Amino acid sequence: MKEEQSDPRSVPEKTKSRWRTARYSVVPLLLFISLLGGLIAGYVIVGKQGLAGVFEWKTWQHVIDLIFAP
Repeated sequence: MKEEQSDPRSVPEKTKSRWRTARYSVVPLLLFISLLGGLIAGYVIVGKQGLAGVFEWKTWQHVIDLIFAP
């Protein structure tokens, strides 16, 4: 009879798989949202520029040129 009873602490494999999938998809999503929030906060609040400039490639190309200029 004891052999048929499962350990109450054990989690089914299907639940582990769902948790792993959720964790691997939620963490990158949160990192991406944090990146966007940081870009917006830095460019709009600190830099006092317009929100539209955050999403322009020209803006970030200029920043890259400033960082890696000889």
